[in-house]
Amino acid sequence: MRLRTTGSGERSAPRGAKPTTRGRWRLPWAQLGGFGQGLWSNVLNPKAASVYLTLVPQFLTSSRPIAPQIVTLAVAHVAVVLVWLLFWTTVVAAARTAIDTPRFRRGTSRLAGGVLVVLGVRTATAS
Repeated sequence: MRLRTTGSGERSAPRGAKPTTRGRWRLPWAQLGGFGQGLWSNVLNPKAASVYLTLVPQFLTSSRPIAPQIVTLAVAHVAVVLVWLLFWTTVVAAARTAIDTPRFRRGTSRLAGGVLVVLGVRTATAS
């Protein structure tokens, strides 16, 4: 993506880029949000395509119609990913609830302070 130059030698945003409120330009796909960016990132990722092209054929039977088999595999994949992501969402939400307490912060500060004191004493006595 090349930047165009204006008559005065200044650079301008690429074609299709939209300025934001601060005058900076945004990429065209930035308006899709996180889900859209992740979707396009995965769809256009050659590594993801190579994984599917190498793994899917071994689960297909040539004597049966291919389309229903691929749909079945896609539904199974979506179900596994959904369960996996819901699991991690629950774990992260629980961890955030536990971490976002004054007691946890005090404990972490005390632990970090203790580790620093021990390392300082070790450094002082090592010479």
